[in-house]
Amino acid sequence: MRRRTFLLGAATAAAAGTAGYYRSRVVETTPDVRYPGMQAGHALRDGAALPPSSGARRCQVAILGSGVAGLSCAWKLAREGFTDFVVVQGPEYGGNAAAGNRDGLDYPLGAHYLPLPSMQSTHVREMLADFGIAERDAFGERPYYDESILAHSPQERLLRDGRWEDGLLPMHGLPQADIEQHRKFLALVDRLHGAVGNDGRKVFCIPIVLSSRDPAWRALDALTFRQWLEREGYTSPALHWYLNYCCRDDYGAPYDRVSAWAGLHYFASRDGHAANAAEGAVLTWPGGLAPLVQRLRDAISARLGHGDWLLPGTAARLHESPAGPRIDCLAPGAAASVYTLAAQRAVCAMPLFVAQRILPDIRAYGYDPATHASPHAPWLVSNFVMDGYPREAPGEPLSWDNVVYQGQALGYVVSTHQLLRVARSPRTVFTAYHALSDQTPQAARQWLADARPEALRDEAAADLVAAYGDEFWRRARQLEITVRGHAMASPYCGYLSNAGLAALREVDGPVLFAHADLSGYSVFEEAAWWGVAAAGRILGQRPAA
Repeated sequence: MRRRTFLLGAATAAAAGTAGYYRSRVVETTPDVRYPGMQAGHALRDGAALPPSSGARRCQVAILGSGVAGLSCAWKLAREGFTDFVVVQGPEYGGNAAAGNRDGLDYPLGAHYLPLPSMQSTHVREMLADFGIAERDAFGERPYYDESILAHSPQERLLRDGRWEDGLLPMHGLPQADIEQHRKFLALVDRLHGAVGNDGRKVFCIPIVLSSRDPAWRALDALTFRQWLEREGYTSPALHWYLNYCCRDDYGAPYDRVSAWAGLHYFASRDGHAANAAEGAVLTWPGGLAPLVQRLRDAISARLGHGDWLLPGTAARLHESPAGPRIDCLAPGAAASVYTLAAQRAVCAMPLFVAQRILPDIRAYGYDPATHASPHAPWLVSNFVMDGYPREAPGEPLSWDNVVYQGQALGYVVSTHQLLRVARSPRTVFTAYHALSDQTPQAARQWLADARPEALRDEAAADLVAAYGDEFWRRARQLEITVRGHAMASPYCGYLSNAGLAALREVDGPVLFAHADLSGYSVFEEAAWWGVAAAGRILGQRPAA
């Protein structure tokens, strides 16, 4: 059963033996470790003093952050003919949608795919039409998409009992009772796709704010996903592993912390289709979602006629005055220098744990970090530049997404999978994902801060060594590890009723908020929604609620 089809309708003994054979013959790659935003974030946290400003620049709107939310806000403004705005880049252009490149090979540093947008995600469909990705019928039930970026086959496989299986949900060789439970859950998901609450809204929707507010359904937010599964009689260990894996993969947290509502939303909210792709297809590029970010940037520059709207630097302080917000920005470079933006409105398009540091008091907007802050999951995104390919275990061939059953991490994707070639490329990049969800976020962040590069390398390579043994290191030539200590908000129990997030969603004044944190979890569609919603408020358009 494919995971993305499912959304719509242990390390092997052989590998362990191979490890001993190759141990004396391999050299494990020395990692290049990146900590994007950490230095700036810690300086904000510690209240570091800023030098005097070198001067002020005036604009109507200052968008603070160049992640998906900030760029979506700028794209919407430019598309509607509003031109007097700037975007302050922040410590990492693109944020969780950033990418890297080595020796001509692109690879993701964060998010690596976009599911086909549902009918409710009209803002994403508008983008994809604007960029020529949705080539025909962009707002219909089955748009026709650019085939070069629809994920090619084979898409997914699972290493279990020494053999690669098709899809990610274990099905082969299981007791009949387990298979029946899998089918029962699949049938439930199929029904939930069309479920409607007593207010006439879809129960599970993307963007999340359009979901039903029916109390009978919202009560699921009081249970963990694991508690709900046990209450409903789901006992299959393979199903539990799979659903726990999905929560770790999309939310950065295990299913015994994730809200049951969020666990079901993961499956039941995705109902996008394509005229030229199978159910469960996704859009992807070798560089993950970075090319989509680049199309946002190119579209903005094309409409404005220049690229000067994107400013280097990081917002460090925001002061409200009768004339509007004034933002002190720390310019990049070895020598600390500050410039000031004098704006009429400012859009905080950064994570809320950063926004609370640059604002005088975020509690004035109804959000108290002490009680309303979401837990943020720490991640490793590790890119191994490969000289050729290690030997494969029997079964399904190398796929776009490759997962080890009961693995320590979340598997790996192959960056060159989308390249249209008859034969494999001689070199590739394996991108390994690892949410450190086996401990609390605070403990995991402390471990990341203290860990030596070699320890990070061992953690990053856990699933790859499980799949290939130490032979993997005979092919791995370079390794870049991206440490994201606060990669994404995780939807723990009670996140739907978070009064602080609800208050920030409604803010409509000189300062606006736009980030996936407002939804309580992090995906492209949610980040883009809040960016477009902030632009709508600036333009005098009230967002849907």
